[in-house]
This record gives sequence, C-alpha cells and structure tokens, in this order.
Amino acid sequence: MSDTPFGFGLPPEEPDDGDEGKKKDQQSGGGQGPANPFGFGFPGAGGPGADNPLAAMFGSMNPNDLGAAFQQLGQMLSYEGGPVNWDMAKQIARQTVSQGAPDGSKDSSVGPAERSGVEEAVRLSDLWLDDATSLPSGAGSAVAWSRAEWVEATLPVWKELVDPVAERVGAAMGDVLPEEMQAMAGPLIGMMRSMGGAMFGTQIGQAVGVLAGEVFGSTDIGLPLGPAGRAALLPVNIEAFGKDLGVPKEEVRLYLALREAAHQRLFAHVPWLRSHLFGAVEGYARGIKVDTAKLEDVVGQLDPSNPEQLQDALQQGMFQPEDTPAQKAALARLETALALVEGWVDAVVHAAAKPRLSSADALRETLRRRRASGGPAEQTFATLIGLELRPRRLRDASRLWASLTDARGVDGRDALWAHPDMLPTASDLDDPDGFVHREQMDFSELDKMLGEAAGGSAEKPNLTKDEDKKDDDKGDSAE
Repeated sequence: MSDTPFGFGLPPEEPDDGDEGKKKDQQSGGGQGPANPFGFGFPGAGGPGADNPLAAMFGSMNPNDLGAAFQQLGQMLSYEGGPVNWDMAKQIARQTVSQGAPDGSKDSSVGPAERSGVEEAVRLSDLWLDDATSLPSGAGSAVAWSRAEWVEATLPVWKELVDPVAERVGAAMGDVLPEEMQAMAGPLIGMMRSMGGAMFGTQIGQAVGVLAGEVFGSTDIGLPLGPAGRAALLPVNIEAFGKDLGVPKEEVRLYLALREAAHQRLFAHVPWLRSHLFGAVEGYARGIKVDTAKLEDVVGQLDPSNPEQLQDALQQGMFQPEDTPAQKAALARLETALALVEGWVDAVVHAAAKPRLSSADALRETLRRRRASGGPAEQTFATLIGLELRPRRLRDASRLWASLTDARGVDGRDALWAHPDMLPTASDLDDPDGFVHREQMDFSELDKMLGEAAGGSAEKPNLTKDEDKKDDDKGDSAE
C-alpha cells in the first residue's frame, strides 16, 4: 500500500549502489517516471516538462508560446475554486492525449465502422453473459470513445474521487497558522491555495491523459468512471493492445466487451456498491493527518512569488500524510471490495468466453499479467488514494467466485451481492473453502422485521418452526 497520495512523498532514499545509483536515478527521472503517473514528471517524456509541471503546462517555452504561458500563469494565480483546478486538469489531460501514447499511437476520431463494431460486440457480450450470471444487462447503450472523449466523460467521476482527498490535504495549509495570524496572512494563503489547486490539477491532468492512452473502457480500475448504463470501449487502445497478441482483433474486442458489460451489470443491479466504494475513499480522506510541525517550517520559508519553490516543497513531502487506524480500515475495506468486484468479473467473463472463444484462456492470462506487472490503472489508483490493489487478492477472489458457482450455482453465487454483509471478507479470501461451505445467511427476514419495527407494526415476527412450537405450547399451558 502506497503512503504517498498525489505523489506527495518523502524525498527518495539513498540508492544502494551509491553514486552509480544516483546517476541511474537521475537518468530515469528521479523515480518519478512512468511508474508514477501522478508524479510531477510527464510520464514517457524526456524533454521539457519531464521534471517540471510548469514546463509541461507551458510547452518548450519558445517565443511563440510565451503569450499562452503567461496567460496560463495568470489563470493559475487567479484561481479561486475548490482544492483542484479542474479546468487546468482537463486542459493538461487533453494536451497529454494529443501528444500520443508512449507506444507511439495517436488519438483519432471514431469512425462509423468502429462504432458499429463496438455496438455489436457489446450486444453479443450481453447475450453470452445471460448464461453466466443471473444479473440482467446493465448497459442501456454502447459507445465507442476516442481518448479525448474518455477524458471528457470520466472527469466528473475523477472529481468525485479526488476532491475529498485534495480538500483535506489542502486544508492543512491554513490549519498550521494560529487563528490571529490567518487574517494577516490571508493573501499569502490565498495565493498558495491557488498554486496548490493548479499543482493538483496538473498532476491529475497528466495522469488522466496518460491513462486515456491505456484503458479499454470505462471500468478498468474496477470503478464506474463513465455515465451509468453506458458501456464504452476505446477502439484505438484495443487495436494497440491486440496487434502483437496473435489473436484476431474481433476476439480481442469481444473479450474486452465482455468485461465492460459484466462491470455494467454489477454496478447497475447492486445499488449499494458504488456508494460503498466511494464512501471508502471519503473515509480515507477524513482520516488524513498531516505533520503540522514540518508544514509550519516549510510554510515559513516559502516565497509566494516563486512558484517553483512551492513545487519543490510539494515534491519533498510537504504534505506527507500520517497513517491512522481510520485510514487503514477504509483502505482495507476498499481493497477487499475492489478485489471482489474484479474477481467476480474475471470469473463470469471466463465462464461466458471459454466455450465460445478459442483465445479465452490466453486473453485472460494476458490481462492478469498486465495487472500484476503494475498496469497504469493500478498505479494511478495507488498514487491517487494510497491504495494498491494486489493481484494476489484478485486471483483469490476469482477462485472463490468460481468455487461458489460450483457449490451454489449461478443464482446462489450472485445472491451474495444482495447485501454487503453477505459478501466474503478479506479473511474469507484466505480460506475460500471455509466460506463456500459455510451455512448461507439469509437477510430477507431480518430486513422484513426491521421494516415492520420502523413502521410500528404489531405483527408477530416470522419465527422458526421450533420457536413457533414453543409459543404454541405456552399458549396451551395458559389455557
């Protein structure tokens, strides 16, 4: 689990191999390269902007760009919105997309043939999934997005995810000053908050832009990033992913459509799931504590007229959060829930694809290895909120759902999504057989009793046969 949300971590440790390690580290961007999409460096870029988000915003700073550069600087200093400058995030993300992905592929508009191919793949996927799950279709429509369209469509959900964490971290700036000093330092605090919003916006914009060049749809990180009920695929990324696999592109597209459609079913028909996942992120944010002594020392030395000084302070761990029990509990709950979501999708998609696609096993393993090697989705989420979804948990969850299918059937397996307390826990992932053969809990009568109690109903609860018999015996005795 990462302890550096938004890339605000401690200074890099001394390399084990001394000066040689330092040289390698400098050549690779100081450890803030592609493995850290929320780092200040622009992933995959070796030129201007690789180590400086201001340079990333202002381009190569040739004379023709100076006007735009000063305009952006003015926007940055005059920003008075929330903890993240989302206008800047969107602008940086679009710029990142326009520069192309690290593999050299460029974004392009979706043509009629690609759009038709995506719609047909999602339609066929829903037919196949009907045999693999009791949950009905959750996709009212299917869309094919370019990378730029993915950025536009997912930013509202990124805002919902990021703002609680950024708000808490940003509030620490004002918290370190005594109340009587806050009025005197108002302009300074306001300027630094504007700069902080811009820095957050730059980081998030770069990360979302890089992620747009890698994702296949709207659910790659296990969360619904797109509009509800809309299955989405990115043809340009699917083609780039499948070109060296030796698998027909139609099969690659269909397998990824199965995954997208399975996610859509789960989030559409498990109404509590989305709020459960996002609530864990907010719980993490509420638990953030900041080293105020360190922050006080840094704030006292900052020059508000020098934006690069603030940037350096951010990179050196200015907002290094402290772990708390509440944070750890929230992250553990979120990690387990995401593993269950991804494991269920993996098991259901495999059941649907195995009899129909000759490449099903190969595609499944390729995607699993992609996740295990630290794909962009995992890296982004890990740096975003300090969570690292471990692939081991994913495989364990997939095995557990498959065992449940064998023991209880499709309906019995999917019935566990009816209530959060019925789902397996982290310890159940360690002992899947114990969970599979445990007596199944039924919350229907409990919910009914609670509803009657809330409504003031005087009806007798539905007791077991033994309890009913005891009551009858008592009545006979009284007579």
